Amino acid sequence: MKGTCLCESVTIESNDTNEFEACHCGICRRWGGGPFLAVHCGSNIHITGKESVKVFDSSEWAERAFCNNCGTHLYYHLKPSDEYIVPLGFFGVDKGFTFKEQIFIDKKPDFYEFSNKTENLTEQQVLEKFGA
Repeated sequence: MKGTCLCESVTIESNDTNEFEACHCGICRRWGGGPFLAVHCGSNIHITGKESVKVFDSSEWAERAFCNNCGTHLYYHLKPSDEYIVPLGFFGVDKGFTFKEQIFIDKKPDFYEFSNKTENLTEQQVLEKFGA
């Protein structure tokens, strides 16, 4: 998979995958204005245009990045596992993905609901899964 930011200053390439998740934590909702629809890309990604990447430490165990030219959200990076989680829309895909899971489901506000059948993990389950 390959995607670019809006101004095409940053490109991210990753192995193909066909699954995505939604994160309902307050930080993700504040970062993007709603749930974070994301693709787990692992640690095997290639980023070009790194001079345009601005990184923000959003917690002790993770950082978020955006393009400092156009503001496009680039990734959420889990430091302990070196895993990159990239917004689904970054890759410009319209079909072929399966909605696998929703995380921080206990933090999801009541005013929206996805109808897809997914695995649902609470905050505690997510922290245990990723060792945070």
